[in-house]
Amino acid sequence: MRTQVAGADGDDPLAVLQAAARLQREVDQIQEVSVRRARVRGLSWEQIAGALGAPRQAVRRRYGGSRSART
Repeated sequence: MRTQVAGADGDDPLAVLQAAARLQREVDQIQEVSVRRARVRGLSWEQIAGALGAPRQAVRRRYGGSRSART
């Protein structure tokens, strides 16, 4: 991924920012799908948060955990 960003004209900060934004959207989509798959397979929010290196509450908020969902 770093190569893709660096591949954008390194002298043009706007091109680098645009490339980074595209990559961020791709990463966000991959994480969203992976979190959904993890929950379907029964992984806890705590396990998912640990894998993402984020607080459990933040992960639940971002990816749609409800109070009735498995913790």
